[in-house]
Amino acid sequence: MPNVSVVVVTHNSAADVGRCLTSLRAHVTGVTFEAIVVDNASDDGTADLVEREHPWARVVRRATNGGLSRAINDGVAASSGAYVMALNADTHVESDALAPLVAYLRAHPDAGVAAPKLLDDDGALQLSCRAFPGYGTALFNRYSLLTRLLPANRLSSRYLMTDFDHASVRDVDWVSGAALMTPRGVLEEVGGWDAGFFLFNEDVDLCRRIRDAGYRVVYVADAVVYHTIGISMSTSPRIVIARHRSMWRYYRKHLRGNPVRDALTGAAIAARCAVLLASHAVRAALRGRRERRGYSSSRLPGAKA
Repeated sequence: MPNVSVVVVTHNSAADVGRCLTSLRAHVTGVTFEAIVVDNASDDGTADLVEREHPWARVVRRATNGGLSRAINDGVAASSGAYVMALNADTHVESDALAPLVAYLRAHPDAGVAAPKLLDDDGALQLSCRAFPGYGTALFNRYSLLTRLLPANRLSSRYLMTDFDHASVRDVDWVSGAALMTPRGVLEEVGGWDAGFFLFNEDVDLCRRIRDAGYRVVYVADAVVYHTIGISMSTSPRIVIARHRSMWRYYRKHLRGNPVRDALTGAAIAARCAVLLASHAVRAALRGRRERRGYSSSRLPGAKA
């Protein structure tokens, strides 16, 4: 029986998942592990690629894209390790990142989550552990205007946890779901990942429920995973809507209480979503207009074919 079940969810991830699996096979030597790849109805041949080039990994094919949390739960159900590592397809390791996490969880049974240090592909630190979101998070998150203009402000620093060196072990509120490990028993105790989160905030919700169950969430800097940030930067309408639906679900689960405040919060989330969708539509229209003008210019007499 493997020590760790690594669950990798894919959706049109053919360009990334190979590097992820190859790096695990090459560098994880301190623990035994299995890889479960759950494919969310890719149409780019991801599942076929994994079965052809990485036959040691087990592939679970979903007929429809049911979202990240549902797919992770399917992977957990198909696995058998004492510890479960949720790992994004756009990650890779250059050293054994699993063994330090297993060692920490074994030595500290009060820990319910252990997560590695995340680095960009160029080695720059990713801020992968945070304080729980509150009412000011929309103004002071990683991508907000105030954080970009005043990166050292106290509220942004507190939420993004930029006030420590990220080189030591530390208890935190929540960690990025790009790479996090849980003991199987703890995951079963809290009911797994909440499948109501299609994408975004599922990691915040999981860590909060594990904390509420009396366990610690721990950042373990000795374990290092490289992560290519991709979809979280997208401004496509589908991603924008998914992000705001997840915001509202998280709020309803963990923060609601006062009816007036709840109504104002819901309205603010909906308004923010509407503004971003309108902004995307305007940019798309301007881009289309420029492209049409370019095509028209190319058809003028004397223009190169």
